[in-house]
Amino acid sequence: MKILDGRKLTEKVLNELNQKIANLHFPLKLAVVLVGDDPSSINYIKQKEKVCRALNINFQLYKYQKNIETQKLTEEVKKISNDSSVSGMIVQLPLPEKIDTTLILNSVSAKKDPDVLSEINSARFYSGDFSFIPPAVAGIVRFFEEYKIKVKGKNTVVVGAGKLIGRPMAFWLMFHGATVTTLNSKTKDIAGFTKKADIIVCGVGKAEIIKGSMIKKGAVVIDAGSSVKKGKIIGDVDFKTVSKKASYITPVPGGVGPMTVAMLMENLVKLNS
Repeated sequence: MKILDGRKLTEKVLNELNQKIANLHFPLKLAVVLVGDDPSSINYIKQKEKVCRALNINFQLYKYQKNIETQKLTEEVKKISNDSSVSGMIVQLPLPEKIDTTLILNSVSAKKDPDVLSEINSARFYSGDFSFIPPAVAGIVRFFEEYKIKVKGKNTVVVGAGKLIGRPMAFWLMFHGATVTTLNSKTKDIAGFTKKADIIVCGVGKAEIIKGSMIKKGAVVIDAGSSVKKGKIIGDVDFKTVSKKASYITPVPGGVGPMTVAMLMENLVKLNS
């Protein structure tokens, strides 16, 4: 079993980005919009701010009350997006239920969208243009490349069908020749699918739903989910039991999480190169 070390690979990516940023000869600035005070969102934003500082990228947080109306938030996002000093911006998800998330994400200029969440950039991705890949997926792809993990012809299960990980990950895998099964909240007998998988990618945010008994020996297991249990951040995968059977596995924390932030910054640099 080999651990896919996200912190180590992130360091490599950030070193590469430092060189690229030095060649830009102008400052970069990332704007982040936060609505409400969700602890997980605040934690993710802190990670992004920390990496921005390490790369000498200016960071600005725009905070709004949870009860803000969609129209007002749309106006605010457009104003930030139109600011010439802003190189890229993200809207931290999830937004409160009453907010029209699609409308807000489309208020971010496609030229300043390192998250690849606006409909323009999403459409490019789903047409097979991989010049900009959603950061979580890009991080997983970088693991595949770094550790020479082949996906073509592999039986792959993606647990979760969300817009940040599940859906784009399944599309990327299918496009690159994997046989892909996507499981969602209505799927019965998850183990019936995961036991046959060569590669499992899980990103639902439900603690330790994938157990060692649910995978075959030698499977590649990518844990892209996280949740808090007894004050600890843990993944969707029961690391203790799954690591005994997997050939490769990502830890939580220290796996996909830091790589997602690193690839967000790579997209930001690409947008301005």
